[in-house]
Amino acid sequence: MKWYRIPGIEDIDKPFIKKVKAGTISICLVGYKGEVFAVSATCPHQGFDLSLGSCENGKLICPVHNYSFDLQTGKGNYDYLKTYAVKIKDNIVYIGISSVWDDIKQVFSK
Repeated sequence: MKWYRIPGIEDIDKPFIKKVKAGTISICLVGYKGEVFAVSATCPHQGFDLSLGSCENGKLICPVHNYSFDLQTGKGNYDYLKTYAVKIKDNIVYIGISSVWDDIKQVFSK
């Protein structure tokens, strides 16, 4: 897994929704109840920008169709969002992007 430093997140304890890049991947970064979550930045239904949505009860809500996605699992009403690992070190947010090989290893280790 490769870790990317995400600049511009000033206070991780306050709620926020922000679109960021980790390498070439667009990610929706969400601060919710003192935790930080990273999910795919686009709604799988029609590709709308989820960073323009809202967060309620641990779910990210699409601004267009009101589909909701669980921040921890990515599970939605009808689809799933890809989730990404997040770590915080010295108040700096890092997002982990796994390679295809990392994903394959994880599938076969279950």
